[in-house]
Amino acid sequence: MTIKAYMHELGSAAKLAAKRLALSDLSRRNDALKAIATAVNTSRQDILEANEQDLVKARANGLDAAAIDRLTLDDQRLDAMIASLQQVMTLADPIGRVDQVQPMPSGIRVGKMRVPLGVIGIIYESRPNVTVEASSLCIKSGNAVILRGGSESFFSNQAIARCIQSGLVAANLPEACVQVVDTTDREAVAELVTMNDYVNVIVPRGGKSLIERVAAQATVPVIKHLDGVCHIFVDETAETDMAVALVLNAKTQRYGTCNTLETLLVARAVAPSVLPPIAAALEAAQVELRGCEETRLLVKECRPAHEDDWYAEYLAPILAIRIVADITEAIQHIEHYGSHHTDAIITQNHGHAERFVREVDSSSVMVNASTRFADGFEYGLGAEIGISTDKIHARGPVGLEGLTCQKYVVYGTGQIRC
Repeated sequence: MTIKAYMHELGSAAKLAAKRLALSDLSRRNDALKAIATAVNTSRQDILEANEQDLVKARANGLDAAAIDRLTLDDQRLDAMIASLQQVMTLADPIGRVDQVQPMPSGIRVGKMRVPLGVIGIIYESRPNVTVEASSLCIKSGNAVILRGGSESFFSNQAIARCIQSGLVAANLPEACVQVVDTTDREAVAELVTMNDYVNVIVPRGGKSLIERVAAQATVPVIKHLDGVCHIFVDETAETDMAVALVLNAKTQRYGTCNTLETLLVARAVAPSVLPPIAAALEAAQVELRGCEETRLLVKECRPAHEDDWYAEYLAPILAIRIVADITEAIQHIEHYGSHHTDAIITQNHGHAERFVREVDSSSVMVNASTRFADGFEYGLGAEIGISTDKIHARGPVGLEGLTCQKYVVYGTGQIRC
């Protein structure tokens, strides 16, 4: 069978499965999630052995540390997968809810009903946990999904897919509700993103080059973010201990994620007192610092930052630091160099906090919190299908509601239009 024929077979099966899933009871969808969680738990050894196959190949192919970290599974990460499934089970059913019912002068009542998008295509790299998280959100929101993971996580994804399939069967739902593409041929991606007859939306998750390629090729609508150039601004009222703790967490808790801190901005008035302890904590964590000239006067070990550093998503133990005059210059820097993903302010000034939240045009804006919280699980979404920096119906971490749209519903008692 050709790749095109294979992908269209998946698309046709997904479209049929989506109709049945959309009409299923909430209890049946939750039963599927519960059965998947049980299958993941009982299949730990199989999943970890499959993951080790991927890791051996990844190391042999010279994947960098950030990619290896994203790829690696262990018991803790399997526990997190199970926890995300359990949290999604507790969320309210997004399907069929009718909101904003309003009476009109004609006597009709007009409202909006939440409905699934249909079939979701997800293209992702490295992280095999996406296979479970994306599947759980799609099942709960009544959407069928076609998952195409990266070649580096092929064995892990196939092992997890078997758990998902067994969970669907146990809940008497079609196996085609979740299909994991079983080829690493790139032609499968090119086919998936142009299958308008079957697929309603594409979600790419991975590096900037992957997302740019998908966005350029796709004829199906795309939910995406290109990169995560995330900032923290330490203003002149910030508490030093809080600043040190938040910057250290945002940069070092995990390096290879899109919500990791990449550029630190510090108000000039407090730079002499705040920057040295921040720098000391980062250097102790073996983070390479690259700074502007003013920063290098205060932090002797800091390397010079160049223009490209302000645009950089390092996904590595490297941090760019710039001293700015005030909140106005900080916001201007973020607007010019940022990627509209996640940006934070550390401040004790309520006016500054409100101004930062209002003026910074990012999908997540934070006050006195680590950028690492920009995550569907942390936002109470159970998991996330991805993060959107586009200004479409879904922005920021995309959970259940982002996988639905609304249709108008009209209730009448026999009205005719005059």
